[in-house]
Amino acid sequence: MKPINELSTKSPSGIFKTKTKKQVKRLAHQLFSLQNLLYASGKHSLLIILQGMDTSGKDGTIRNVFSRINPQGCTVKSFKNPTEEEKSHDFLWRIYANLPGKGMIQVFNRSQYEDVLFPVVHHQMGEAEIQERYRLINDFEDRLKMNNTIVLKFYLHIAEKEQQSRLKARLTEPDKKWKYSSAGKRKVKNWNDYMEAYQHAIDACGKVNPWIIVPADQKWYRNYVVAATIVKTLENLKMEYPR
Repeated sequence: MKPINELSTKSPSGIFKTKTKKQVKRLAHQLFSLQNLLYASGKHSLLIILQGMDTSGKDGTIRNVFSRINPQGCTVKSFKNPTEEEKSHDFLWRIYANLPGKGMIQVFNRSQYEDVLFPVVHHQMGEAEIQERYRLINDFEDRLKMNNTIVLKFYLHIAEKEQQSRLKARLTEPDKKWKYSSAGKRKVKNWNDYMEAYQHAIDACGKVNPWIIVPADQKWYRNYVVAATIVKTLENLKMEYPR
């Protein structure tokens, strides 16, 4: 795979917005049916990880892709700065507490990777500890795979220029202004450092469960790629309803 800074953040040529948005609605219906089948068969669970720079569209992806999901079979967990209780445990402790049971779908808005990305960018962790955390994450994801938990890791890839445009919208549009924060502003200044940190994460943790790089400048195409990948993954399980 090429470095992420060499990958396009836009949809391929020949992909049309109106048609693609209709496909997303169709995929949402398919996902509803597949979720019921996943729950009924009770043999697998699905963990979906959404990572990306601020404004890359993690919330929007959840809102659009899972619009028709039965909330009894799918939960969403957003990982922010660790609480004092979480800091008193191993960094994966709060992750284990939110894993999906058999038949369930769990969506992580940010994930265990935050506990490496942030310390790396802000020089709070030495190289040996960084490598050790990535080793633990790989072991963790490998164990999930052995326990029939499918892990889909999406990196929502936006251009720096697109991020600037979305941040401006947060400052001017009343329904988005609440999302703007000084922390987000600091991340903008650290764009190159975060991109380098993400590249390291993708390289270090892409063998057991490869990352899926999603062009995310166009929200409708981002939603399509994520929805299509989830539907295809569940279809490939060849699940059946119990007799």
